[in-house]
Amino acid sequence: MPESSAGSGPRDRVDGVDGIDEVDGVYGMRPLRRDAERNRQRILKAASEVFNERGLEVSLDEIARYAGVGVGTVYRRFRTKEELVEALFVDRIDSVAAIAEQAIQAPDPWSGLVSFMEQMAEMLAGDLGLRQMLMFATYGQDRVAYARQRNAPLVQRLVERAQAAGQLRTDLQPTDIPFIVFVLAEAAQLAHSASPEIWRRYLTLILDGLRPGREGVTPLPVAALAPEEMEKSMRQAAPRHR
Repeated sequence: MPESSAGSGPRDRVDGVDGIDEVDGVYGMRPLRRDAERNRQRILKAASEVFNERGLEVSLDEIARYAGVGVGTVYRRFRTKEELVEALFVDRIDSVAAIAEQAIQAPDPWSGLVSFMEQMAEMLAGDLGLRQMLMFATYGQDRVAYARQRNAPLVQRLVERAQAAGQLRTDLQPTDIPFIVFVLAEAAQLAHSASPEIWRRYLTLILDGLRPGREGVTPLPVAALAPEEMEKSMRQAAPRHR
């Protein structure tokens, strides 16, 4: 019998690496296949990469294509894009907390704070999806409180340690730190084609300004944009006419 005549219902559908996993979603009669968790991780990885490059506007259908699985597989694991973003959001927030916890263990409070800000700026500068997750509450609105509760006490400890050691100006507030990091990430986005590491220059300038007192200035690690690079950056950031 020809292979195509084996049946014409949902059982014939090949859903990426799921095989006949599409049947599970249609009839709900069987438990998920053993590779269900592997597919979930595959979807999360694909979503992370696509969001990184293109932001959160990408559809679940596009994520399915990128992951190499059927659309049905994605929708069974995540009923909406918000659910998918929330799953990634919690994972990223936990990663931020791990960076902060490691920074708190630094023997020198100033070095710990600088390390945290540098790692966070680097992470946000290279990940459009993460910037949108942290800066806007379009998706995962219930998770914004989770992010604050998870990381705010850690950032506060970093700030208070440096202030107690006389290394950080006393009028700086813990909320200033994430705001500064967001500014650096936006600078990186603005000049990403001309000088993707430009945020390091401005981090150095800002860090000098956070010191309560200093002798001299810190050498800047990245050159300033040339006039033509500045113009190019501003042009690429301008809204496109339709």
